[in-house]
Amino acid sequence: MSTVEGRNSRHSTASQYKPTNHPPLQRKIKLVTEQHKIDKPSHVEGCPMREWSIKLFMLDAAGNEHPAECFNKVVYSLHPSFADPVQTFYKPPFECKNEGWGEFELTVDCYYTEKTKISVPHDLNFQQEHYEVVQSITFKNPSQVLQEKLRELGPLPNDDERPKKKAGAAGKKTSAAKIDYEKIAQALEKLEEEDLLKAIQIIHDFKSTDTYIKSDVETGEFSIDLYTMPDVLTKNLSDYLATKSLLV
Repeated sequence: MSTVEGRNSRHSTASQYKPTNHPPLQRKIKLVTEQHKIDKPSHVEGCPMREWSIKLFMLDAAGNEHPAECFNKVVYSLHPSFADPVQTFYKPPFECKNEGWGEFELTVDCYYTEKTKISVPHDLNFQQEHYEVVQSITFKNPSQVLQEKLRELGPLPNDDERPKKKAGAAGKKTSAAKIDYEKIAQALEKLEEEDLLKAIQIIHDFKSTDTYIKSDVETGEFSIDLYTMPDVLTKNLSDYLATKSLLV
């Protein structure tokens, strides 16, 4: 949801209007660990060398696995005795594979923005060759793009307020894959008052019955779910933002 707040004073500055925070969203994450003995010498008697791996998945409401595409990167903080104790991976399933003889607890940091992360503790043990651990995690103030990814795993709190799409409506968005909605949302938040009003007018002029808009006159807040815009609105709004040098 892209949200901007209007300014009541003609002398207000851009710093006086900011995007409204989005409510936190809960989802479930699964860590899958596999390990087995390998024929290599161990430094500790009675503790054979093993190869182990950890993979990360998201779960939907039915418990089905999905690639954790909501994360930009995953960082594993291993035992300090490893030559490379901090290991970073950028693509699902974010598999961390190593060799060693000992069990230990580690931290898995899952980043959904450049600086925002969810830290998940994990116990690496050798009691079973394959085991799975499911944990609930919370995304704080998820962006609109992230919300769309999380919606694939289950409904969002405001989904009841969204208009029901007509049959075949999804097929009308022929250019959806080429649109960077996150950039559009950021551009809207940077507009000055006069330009913002023009953008809102464009939205009203080209919206469809499927477009989800929420307007609060008392607070001066205007919200639109960019993913519900028809192609004609997306094009006109993008073209307008481009004239303001806010879209490259």
